[in-house]
Amino acid sequence: MFESAEIGHVIDKSTYKAEEAALREALLEVQYELKQRGEFPLLLLIHGMDGAGRGETLNQINEWLDPRLIHTAAFDAPNDDARERPWMWRYWRELPAKGRIGMFFGSYYSDALFDRVDSKTNRDAFDKQLFDILRFERMLANDGVLVLKFWLHLAEDKQKKRLKLLEKDPATAWRVTEADWKHHGQYSRIKNNAEHMMRLTNTAYAPWLVVDGEDANYRSLTVGRALLQALQQRLALDHVWQARSDVAAITPPADNKLLLESLQLDQAFSKDDYKQQLEALQGRLNGLTRHPKFAEHSLVLAFEGNDAAGKGGAIRRITQALDARRYRIVPVAAPTEEERAMPWLWRFWRHVPGKGKVTIFDRTWYGRVLVERVEGFAETADWMRGYYEINDFEHQLRDNNAIVLKFWLAISADEQLSRFKSREETGFKRFKITEEDWRNRDKWDDYKVAVCDMIDRTSTSAVPWTLVAANNKYYARIKILTTICEALEAKLGA
Repeated sequence: MFESAEIGHVIDKSTYKAEEAALREALLEVQYELKQRGEFPLLLLIHGMDGAGRGETLNQINEWLDPRLIHTAAFDAPNDDARERPWMWRYWRELPAKGRIGMFFGSYYSDALFDRVDSKTNRDAFDKQLFDILRFERMLANDGVLVLKFWLHLAEDKQKKRLKLLEKDPATAWRVTEADWKHHGQYSRIKNNAEHMMRLTNTAYAPWLVVDGEDANYRSLTVGRALLQALQQRLALDHVWQARSDVAAITPPADNKLLLESLQLDQAFSKDDYKQQLEALQGRLNGLTRHPKFAEHSLVLAFEGNDAAGKGGAIRRITQALDARRYRIVPVAAPTEEERAMPWLWRFWRHVPGKGKVTIFDRTWYGRVLVERVEGFAETADWMRGYYEINDFEHQLRDNNAIVLKFWLAISADEQLSRFKSREETGFKRFKITEEDWRNRDKWDDYKVAVCDMIDRTSTSAVPWTLVAANNKYYARIKILTTICEALEAKLGA
């Protein structure tokens, strides 16, 4: 894999100077076209052997292009915030918006590679991280992100020579650190594991380009040409490219019987019983979130349901039991302009709670397979892949010790109509009812089918859906609080 990068590529100074100006001009042109069209972002990853010119390459790109349109992020060991969350969280937060270039100096590949090199992980754990990366990059590609990955290479003897030359010159000695020499001592281990890593993650939608890093002129022209070619090819397409497979239709049940229709929506539950159980459950929940073991976990509560099904009321009964310093509510509406410029899961990843914290989502990432599907805001290929990407997201949360609970609050069409009218007639509730609520009602059957498909494809043993019969709001609130308390007790051993 590295053979061609070890044969001594060299570009003489005159050849370099003859091409540099034209290359810079062409790169600026495609960068401005990228910004003007605003159809997709470019994510550029810079990796390689110490001494191969990674920092110089990053600086060269910033010099050749307009740095105002480049977001550069350098990653070192994760800080406390990052360690409290799934390992990909900090990379999601730094993704570039459409029309922009994001440049990662070090990335998720550094985490995986050096954990393996330093024997912090075994081969199976290493491969699991690489498959996490494959899924992540596939999601980016499906959202239109152009991903380019550079590995700047040096042979072992040339790396040693390079480090000694830098160290010898007082002007460049600061560039050589103890870590550089440590990695030189691990050269074979780094090379072998990097080869394995690149073999598994070299895909058509996120390819690796190995570049000989010994000669700066060769390295700069090679990276510049590759960057230019990739952007020109992508911009030449008359539509945004997406890595899509053929989409098979979802086959409805042969007897047209749907899961939601089997739910008994009317449940007897008195107001007196509700008041008695509510206080006990709220006290139980408060104690569980103060349990010493809860500091090792986080709690993610996701609420979906029919309009007027009582999500807000249920959420208020939960937060009444929580320390205000430990929770936050994230109301999800139509994406903002900033959110539309990012991969669709980005706006949810940035709200992932740290250990010992609670995040409550009032509406969620399931909008992709519900409202976006029914209203035609997402193409079929996009919402179809949404099921897989949602499952992957939730399981990453679980792998990081998050307790993820999902509630679908279901009411009948008659009960919804009654609540809509009540809201319109009550002054302090009128803000809760909009024209959009009435429009959604016209597509009741379409939403019912979409909800059943959603549950079938995203209710897993690790992160199941809890279906809540919500015609009786007292019953619904008690069921939700009971489910949360029981899940916490099971996880904490309380």
